[in-house]
Amino acid sequence: MMNLGLLSGTKSTKSVNVSFRLPYYTHWGQSLLVCGSETVLGSWNVKKGLLLNPVHQGDELVWTGSVAVPSGFGCEYNYYVVDDDKNILRWEMGKRRKLLLSEGIQHGEVVEFHDLWQTGSDDLPFRSAFKNVIFNRSWNLNVERPLGSIQNNLEGEDTLLIQFKICCPNVEEDTSVYVIGSHVKLGQWKIQDGFKLSYAGNSIWQGDCVLRKGDLPIQFKYSKYGKAGKFSLETGPNRELAVGSSDNQPRYIFLSDGLFRELPWRGAGVAVPMFSVRSESDLGVGEFLDLKLLVDWAVDSGFHLVQLLPINDTSVHGMWWDSYPYSSLSVFALHPLYLKVQALSESIPDDIKQEIQEAKQRLDGKDVDYEATMATKLSIAKKIFAREKDLILHSKSFQKYFSENEDWLKPYAAFCFLRDFFETSDHSQWGRFSQYSKNKLEKLVAKDSLHHDVICFHYYIQFHLHLQLSAAAGYARKKGVVLKGDLPIGVDRNSVDTWVHPNLFRMNTSTGAPPDYFDKNGQNWGFPTYNWEEMSKDNYSWWRARLTQMAKYFTAYRIDHILGFFRIWELPEHAMTGLVGKFRPSIPLSQEELEREGIWDFDRLSRPYIRQELLQHKFGAYWTFIASNFLNEYQKHCYEFKEDCNTEKKIAAKLKSCAESSLLLESENKTRHDLFDLLRNIVLIRDSEDPRKFYPRFNLEDTSNFKDLDDHSKNVLKRLYYDYYFHRQESLWRQNALKTLPALLDASDMLACGEDLGLIPSCVHPVMQELALIGLRIQRMPSEPDLEFGIPSQYGYMSVCAPSCHDCSTLRAWWEEDEERRRRFFKNVVGSDMLPPSQCVPDIAHFILRQHVEAPSMWAIFPLQDLLALKEEYTTRPAAEETINDPTNPKHYWRYRVHVTLESLMKDNQLKTTIKDLVRGSGRSYPVGENEVQVNEETAATSTDQKQLVPNGKEKLPVASELTAVPQKETLVVH
Repeated sequence: MMNLGLLSGTKSTKSVNVSFRLPYYTHWGQSLLVCGSETVLGSWNVKKGLLLNPVHQGDELVWTGSVAVPSGFGCEYNYYVVDDDKNILRWEMGKRRKLLLSEGIQHGEVVEFHDLWQTGSDDLPFRSAFKNVIFNRSWNLNVERPLGSIQNNLEGEDTLLIQFKICCPNVEEDTSVYVIGSHVKLGQWKIQDGFKLSYAGNSIWQGDCVLRKGDLPIQFKYSKYGKAGKFSLETGPNRELAVGSSDNQPRYIFLSDGLFRELPWRGAGVAVPMFSVRSESDLGVGEFLDLKLLVDWAVDSGFHLVQLLPINDTSVHGMWWDSYPYSSLSVFALHPLYLKVQALSESIPDDIKQEIQEAKQRLDGKDVDYEATMATKLSIAKKIFAREKDLILHSKSFQKYFSENEDWLKPYAAFCFLRDFFETSDHSQWGRFSQYSKNKLEKLVAKDSLHHDVICFHYYIQFHLHLQLSAAAGYARKKGVVLKGDLPIGVDRNSVDTWVHPNLFRMNTSTGAPPDYFDKNGQNWGFPTYNWEEMSKDNYSWWRARLTQMAKYFTAYRIDHILGFFRIWELPEHAMTGLVGKFRPSIPLSQEELEREGIWDFDRLSRPYIRQELLQHKFGAYWTFIASNFLNEYQKHCYEFKEDCNTEKKIAAKLKSCAESSLLLESENKTRHDLFDLLRNIVLIRDSEDPRKFYPRFNLEDTSNFKDLDDHSKNVLKRLYYDYYFHRQESLWRQNALKTLPALLDASDMLACGEDLGLIPSCVHPVMQELALIGLRIQRMPSEPDLEFGIPSQYGYMSVCAPSCHDCSTLRAWWEEDEERRRRFFKNVVGSDMLPPSQCVPDIAHFILRQHVEAPSMWAIFPLQDLLALKEEYTTRPAAEETINDPTNPKHYWRYRVHVTLESLMKDNQLKTTIKDLVRGSGRSYPVGENEVQVNEETAATSTDQKQLVPNGKEKLPVASELTAVPQKETLVVH
């Protein structure tokens, strides 16, 4: 770089007039601004940036502005959309731009930068999933000339220099990039006579071409030209370069033309929880080293991706409840469940080997036995640790790992010790250790402490988990397979993270989801909500550390419940279900606002509305028992809950004591459900911090509280309800997401996908598109309100499509659940009036999977269970047993194991061929095996001297297929 750190106070006798030009459509009240690293462009203070002026040029709205800078000037810069007060409304994604002026540009010259707005999509090829895995090359490109350098000099007043610059991340060996266009120096559309560009590093190709001013305007396109005359011309309309009509014409034009426009890259993958994988050597559960075998099977089946559920340690309760993978004990620590104990040492004694073999037989069941597996693995690991701890803990590799991870590893090990010592993860029960401090931590982990071996054992386990997962991750990258992780939206309230960073969480609240496809009563996940205001004070360092750790193993990740970064469904800590919550952040209804609308009886609306007739209807003759034990009659036939049972948790506790004393006349579950219904019979939720603020209860029209209101009140509340849930918050939620999500995306170079199912605010998809976040499309849960079944052929490119996911039944189970729905699907989607088969036979599975691989979505990712449905011999297990999660059950046991080993699947060439034919036939990319070459169906054609284009960019000779003859396996769409 030349003078990139130029001092702002430096004076120069030479100055160059730099002009910026960017086409961009704005809304009324919006302007474009350029801000950069040097004083003349605001020193990254957007308020002091250079405001641009709009000019209509044909159909485009072009923003321009200029500034005088010293000769040889250099800086970084970006564009921003601002309002009239220069407040940022939107900013470019991707890397910062670089402005570099050659010393050879003379005093008084005009240099014009022609830029294109950078979207999140422009940065996708540089995410590690593509850059380091799918587009990864075994050969290197040598930089031929540095970025920004100029090799040609201008002679005469009527000449001008055009520097072409294009980003082309996917270039095959011995391939160059050319500009082909209407001018003779651009080959007059002849491929072989085009203008060759030089490689400038970081996937940028550039070249400067000297023309005469009268030569403009010109039309052109970029082309790749490689071995044996193979070439690929970019898609889309011709690019065009023209100059304005002002007297101060530029002599230097620097074109930044964004990405080489290619056909959209599309790939496929398999999804399976780590615990569900079955191999011949595992101990009752999938293990990290089993991923190597899974990757081999994925490659043979044509998959570029393997997707897992969260793999962090969840050992909160010390029982099977910990099988829930979304409630982490630590967002940094890996789960000991996935440790392969056989790989802990090369010299395991025979007695321990025998113990491992016996455990393998004992634990090889239909489902995961979480408690037995954890106990067995930790017991065996402790015995090996006792033999080899000194060797391992003093090794260079462990010391390096420890120094890189001690910030989280020490608190994690101390937490595990205290959890076991106090026999609870509830750190409020830990006496003087309840409040975390650095001093207390250092004493706990000190080398001279009596329990130092216990602390070191936790280090040891994490070290080996790291080694094993790193080995599997490296193997996947080498094989061209993206390993995709999962980022849970919450952490357990009794976790290392809430112990160490209590200020980052709202511990008196609980996280969940409002009623949706999964549960009509909403969901309560039990996690504390985030204190985003506190997190923002250090630029979200906890999140950035979390993503940095994750990127050590994964090249892509799924953001669980991405809606939580716009707004979260917040429940009081005493709630057990997810119905009576509110969004945070959100704009509440004020008491003044409601009073203006004629709403005034706030106690009536915000307290449970319990009348005698309702009690009699719900409980029949049993109602008097309920009234006497749970309620007070505060006026005739009107009741309220007693103090000891006025929350869901209090009701549950009281019911348990009633059951133990045999007072219950009906089942405990039914009574609890009915009492919860009474408690939730409200219309407005009063804010716990400000009693003059209210939130409309979700589905308030379903309550008898609402039904007994007068018509005026009903109409007002219905209107305010609709406004609160669908209009009032949109701008607030958009702003919230644009504060939090970029912090995540910038923390790593992993490819980010967002799980955007459920009640979707209208602001979500535009923000995801802006940030290039890839959404999720499940056919049975269409986002279009008028559709029962999604139409994969109409999905957008920036999506992952799948027939099912871990939160719903498998394809087979879904097919068998509902006969009428099955008939509607067969008629409306399959297009047949025949009676559908009652079982999801392989032909049905093949049809549905083919729909998805042929979709425009960037990724088609299939649960392994849905792929096994392609072959009848794998469908003998009852379909319902293949379900991974039941979202309606907060204490669901996550224990599904695939009933066939990876070794058996590797031998099943018929299944692998069937799957690979689906992938290959859809035009999706697939990883190339060691003895295989991926061939595009359109083969390379004739010699280059026949290839010529007419001025509109269409071919003259030969036929169209030859233009895209180069294999398209590594191309990425540009929006």
